[in-house]
Amino acid sequence: MNKTELEHLADIRIKEAEILLAADCYHGAYYLAGYALECILKACVAKQVKAFDFPDKKLANDSYTHDFIKLFNIAGLKQELSEQESQNKEFKLNWAVASKWSEESRYDCAITKQNAHDLFNAITDSQSGVLPWLKNYL
Repeated sequence: MNKTELEHLADIRIKEAEILLAADCYHGAYYLAGYALECILKACVAKQVKAFDFPDKKLANDSYTHDFIKLFNIAGLKQELSEQESQNKEFKLNWAVASKWSEESRYDCAITKQNAHDLFNAITDSQSGVLPWLKNYL
């Protein structure tokens, strides 16, 4: 996948999460909202690879992860994340919620309505959401 496809996939996944939230399908909404964030992080990583350049093997191999912290490091955004957390308390709270997501949530039957709404809002909030902030680095 390329950067544009990953960005588009993030938009699709967040829309699906929104639809599932409205339909009271909280497990799927939670899972897909997290994947939307993962896709944007991977798009930030993909931005580092220039057209026609042979990709760095370590960068490529390390990118095959669902771990947000690792993806922030690979995308070169760890310092920016730290700065944003120190400058924006709402963002820091939203990142604290979003960073708890894991691909293992697909097996979690204990996800509540509140969990799903909290994650969706932490990711999408227009003022301090993680997704809109990350889009500044695409």
